[in-house]
Amino acid sequence: MQTWTHSPDHIFVNRIDIQCEITPVPFKDISRQAAGEPSSAIRERVIAARRIQEERFRDCKGIHCNAQMTERMIHEYAEPDDRSLDMLRMAMERLSLSARAYSRILKVARTIADLEGSPSVLQQHLAEAISYRTLDRGDWAERGI
Repeated sequence: MQTWTHSPDHIFVNRIDIQCEITPVPFKDISRQAAGEPSSAIRERVIAARRIQEERFRDCKGIHCNAQMTERMIHEYAEPDDRSLDMLRMAMERLSLSARAYSRILKVARTIADLEGSPSVLQQHLAEAISYRTLDRGDWAERGI
């Protein structure tokens, strides 16, 4: 028998690794946008990150990317330093994030680090990963998301 600690909708939302709230760009500002990074450069960075992950997990049967990491692997490959762990603890408490969100934040932070070619998960990677948990925040239902 499953016990719901949150609304059933929230249970499913916290299974999504990256959640971003997007605000519409006013029409008058669309043409003023500066050109962003070319898709080809982003593609190359993603391919490089996937290669890093494939190499990291080459001896782990059935594991090919960070999203598939077990809890043990998270502690081995995505463990933040003490300062970053304090930041994550504060975010968990302030935003009332679940244990599931904790693991997903660390997996996403590891991926962000891989995209930057960083061998370690740094505080900025963790901060970015936390920022992607928009729908886990306690007020999302009140805001009509």
